[in-house]
Amino acid sequence: MTASIIAFSRIMLSSAVLIYSLLLCMPAWAAGEPLKKATLIPLWSPQAQFAGYYTALDKGIYRKHGIDLTIITGGPERNASRYLASGKADFAVLWLTTAAQKRVSGLKLVNLAQIVQHSSMMLISRKSDGIKTPQNLNNKKVSLWGGDFSIPPHAFFKKYGLKVREIQQSYSVNLFLRGGIQAASAMWYNEYHTIINSGLNPDELTTFHFKEHGLDLPEDGLYTLESTLKRDPAMAEAFRKASLEGWEYTFAHPDEALDIVIRHMQQARVPTSRMHQKWMLERMRDLIMPPSGQRLSGQLDKRSYESAGHILHQLGIIRSMPEFSAFTGRRHAGQ
Repeated sequence: MTASIIAFSRIMLSSAVLIYSLLLCMPAWAAGEPLKKATLIPLWSPQAQFAGYYTALDKGIYRKHGIDLTIITGGPERNASRYLASGKADFAVLWLTTAAQKRVSGLKLVNLAQIVQHSSMMLISRKSDGIKTPQNLNNKKVSLWGGDFSIPPHAFFKKYGLKVREIQQSYSVNLFLRGGIQAASAMWYNEYHTIINSGLNPDELTTFHFKEHGLDLPEDGLYTLESTLKRDPAMAEAFRKASLEGWEYTFAHPDEALDIVIRHMQQARVPTSRMHQKWMLERMRDLIMPPSGQRLSGQLDKRSYESAGHILHQLGIIRSMPEFSAFTGRRHAGQ
């Protein structure tokens, strides 16, 4: 009789453990909890640069983590940091340099995850224009994007003591292709591919990758307001986890992810080329994923953070960087 009771007790205990384990793994919506509505605004309109978020949305990954997410189309008329500040978005994709400046200026942004750990920005010029070294850019016409996107090239000019003739760069590289300027700003995953697909061979070009010149400024990160993090740390953590899972799924299923991105581009009436988006996604993988066998952590590297602060200080943009623990939300997460 005693043996039967012990055996029965073991069965009940095992069942309880199994049920508890299933509940832990069960998504919030399946456990009867209502989904939390949230909004994300990327830096730009739909493209493979943001594939992880669109894939996580379409594959139900955000819903699995208890979030009913809406992705707002970004762009020049929808500034991501302003959308956060005004409460029009709960989360945003921002560059580290932008977020640090905003935090110093009083907008208490928090880095939830650093997606792109390195710089992919560069200047591109033609060798036929006699440009092979940074010094060859002196007094040349160089097109730059405005705002925060001009920080890396300005740091590059300062490093080498260059004075260039700055030209406002639009959202295309046509001025460079027509010979109107001697160097253009470009992202490795975007404009560089456009240029080499316009008939110029890589060996005809001189590329100045900023990260190869000691200016490795981390780019895309996920941010929220400190007040949002304090109000609902569980949602912020769920959003972070779902976003990282979305990127991992994207790189494990690139063709499916491309289909999803292109569908969103078409819905937003954004011109698209699958070949170009494929290149962009492959380069994003190079920028985002850690060495083989390692999981995507999304942790902002403190040395990269301090290096970015040093560059911003040298340019006279900020006097000092925000405290790292506050900037990354660790103070409020109890980490």
